[in-house]
Amino acid sequence: MLDNSVTRAARTVTAPGTTQKGSIRVAAIQMAAGPNVSGNLEEAARLLDMAAAQGAKLVALPEYFCIMGMQDADRVAAREHDNQGPIQEFLSQTAKRLNIWLVGGSVPLVSSRPDKVRNSCLVYDDQGRQVARYDKIHLFGLELGNERYAEEETIEAGCGVVALESPFGRIGLSICYDLRFPELYRSMGKVDIIFAPAAFTATTGKAHWETLIRARAIENLAYVVAPAQGGYHVNGRETHGDSMIVDPWGVVLDRLPRGSGVVIADINPEYQASLRNSLPALNHRTLYHC
Repeated sequence: MLDNSVTRAARTVTAPGTTQKGSIRVAAIQMAAGPNVSGNLEEAARLLDMAAAQGAKLVALPEYFCIMGMQDADRVAAREHDNQGPIQEFLSQTAKRLNIWLVGGSVPLVSSRPDKVRNSCLVYDDQGRQVARYDKIHLFGLELGNERYAEEETIEAGCGVVALESPFGRIGLSICYDLRFPELYRSMGKVDIIFAPAAFTATTGKAHWETLIRARAIENLAYVVAPAQGGYHVNGRETHGDSMIVDPWGVVLDRLPRGSGVVIADINPEYQASLRNSLPALNHRTLYHC
């Protein structure tokens, strides 16, 4: 499909290689991955190069960027041990080559079960070092008409909430279906940027995707970066796309409805701080039992 991300980005951010004073340029990659890992990595590299060329210093890939198999068991066959394998080598080397912090969507990693994987979001700093790992906690299940999804059949759920300090602020990690569980984000504490790489179905995405993304941004007064799979896949699946970056007031800064491309925007910590001072909702909380 035609990649129009460069022209779209020009409407929402300053010229490539520059940012507004005090701001940080972030990007979300959208793609329609297939069953061939090496082909997916080539496409991811192309899009990451585009993001870096536009001055992005913090970039995120979508869930399953490395494989959307013909069947769910294919992700088990592609699993890697932690800190080993071509997918993780790609993420590390690309982060270092482009001098960016890279949020690696999700990678299938070895679990305690031979027939399952951990669906893991890996973060690399600009030196190519892995600085965080989040294993998806909430596993998607849907039976609606002819559609059926049951991630629990091939994925072992994680159990740890992950937030990390970075040069860009405090980052909270989540994956796709996690968006429906706001208590996860409350458990992170006060985070400045939330990442939500996803592969929403066309059905649920049309109904709920934007609402969930903007709600998580508003209630946490945080930027939300949501890179997504978007389009038709070789396995017959259709994903919703509409990758977006949303500011702490719930404003969509940039988005890509469909196809491969780059969503890019500037994050402004001073603006975020002013909103939190004007509306200190995070300090007004009285319920902490979740």
